[in-house]
Amino acid sequence: MTEAHPDLAARLDATLTPDPQRVIVKLFVPGEDAALVRTRAAALIERIARLSDDETSHLLHHTLNRFGDRHHDLESTFRHHYDLVHHRVARTSDLSPTARMLVGAYFSHEYAVEAAALCNPSMVPHPDQSELDTGQLRVAVSLRQIGEGHLSSIGFATAVIGPGGRLAVADRSGPLVAGHRASARHQRDLLAAGLAEDGWDNEVSATVLGSLPERFDDDDFERALGRLPADLLTRTTTHSTLEQLRRTATASYAMTYPADVPLHQRILWPATPAESNGMEDARFVKFTGDDGESAYHATYTAYDGRHIAARMITSDDLSHFQMTPMRGPGVRNKGVALFPRTVGGRRLALCRSDGETIGLTALDGANRWQPPVPVHAPHRGWELIQVGNCGSPIETDAGWLVLTHGVGPMRRYAIGALLLDLHHPDQVIAELPEALIAPNDTERDGYVPNVVYSCGGLLHAGTLWLPYGASDARVEFASIPLAALIDAMKRR
Repeated sequence: MTEAHPDLAARLDATLTPDPQRVIVKLFVPGEDAALVRTRAAALIERIARLSDDETSHLLHHTLNRFGDRHHDLESTFRHHYDLVHHRVARTSDLSPTARMLVGAYFSHEYAVEAAALCNPSMVPHPDQSELDTGQLRVAVSLRQIGEGHLSSIGFATAVIGPGGRLAVADRSGPLVAGHRASARHQRDLLAAGLAEDGWDNEVSATVLGSLPERFDDDDFERALGRLPADLLTRTTTHSTLEQLRRTATASYAMTYPADVPLHQRILWPATPAESNGMEDARFVKFTGDDGESAYHATYTAYDGRHIAARMITSDDLSHFQMTPMRGPGVRNKGVALFPRTVGGRRLALCRSDGETIGLTALDGANRWQPPVPVHAPHRGWELIQVGNCGSPIETDAGWLVLTHGVGPMRRYAIGALLLDLHHPDQVIAELPEALIAPNDTERDGYVPNVVYSCGGLLHAGTLWLPYGASDARVEFASIPLAALIDAMKRR
């Protein structure tokens, strides 16, 4: 078997390991997996109501002392969880504010977001570049965090690279914040594409779409539904169409975080049915538009336990995030990665719509990603099962540098590299004949053995900096001199 190129990638000392102390608070309903859930929950609240005032205060006080420093504003969380369950008992008005908060505590539990695994990172310049020395760059590292039940969420770390080959990862301790859901800014053409894709293009949906502006918020959407003509309201399909309209619209949502919560404490947690079993493999890139304005974009895979779907994240500052579906045949599988700018006036992305070949797809005027053009198929021993990208293409003077992952015997993943033409990125002009990084003896064992995998690196000071997951057990880092990597590639 061809092994990795022996000289190019230098593994760095920095490592990120799963930290079971990184926890969030989730709603817990005793017995919710059983048929008698309402009886159990109601009985619990009744038992709490029978406690004396002193017992209630004592229990709440000790609970807050025991868990308060592990979470932001735990009291508000308890009050919120009480609001979610108080309907289970008719006389909750008899409960004091302290008792209500204690009810919320009993209906809460901690969830360790990365207790099972930490993997599949990407790296972008951090929005804060203050207080750095010459030659340094602060970077934001996105992480796939996997907890109990193989539930994935997106977390972050901060690091400083340079000068030279130095990389230092900042401390990740402190309470996590899952964010506050905010009103989304929707796109009419994206809503229309989603309805058409799911077979809901009819008079009711067309009328609603026709009354919406090109960009609209949640309130605009509800007003458009309220203006539906009476003669359409009597149609037998209207109710189901309105339900589908709401489902499709709410697939777009926004999450925001307090400014004083540092990046490493922000968690993007599943918030829609489509991603209820996980938000996987975020590929972040800093995108610069034709107007010169920059923003962070990322693609990720939403998973509901049976189906996968491509989603996009947009953020100006990594504090406010907008999540939207991606539509069209070009994004019907995992592994979508956006180009960092338009090419020939087109928004482009790499994809793997057939499950085994890297393709190139373009966004059309109706916000749909078009059928992909094949770019690179498996043809070397270490990648014969499938190939895909390891993040967004990186622009260099020689061409678009694309890091790839290939799967070989025993489902062994390795990282390779391609070079695409700058003006015609459907053309491969060179490739690295060997793998760039393959699992070594210290990386082959873990949650998913024999895998090295990245969702994207970046260039700084002539060096490619690459974070990668090692068998999903931890995240490691490597540096590769760009000139040496380009020189090692063979022209096609």
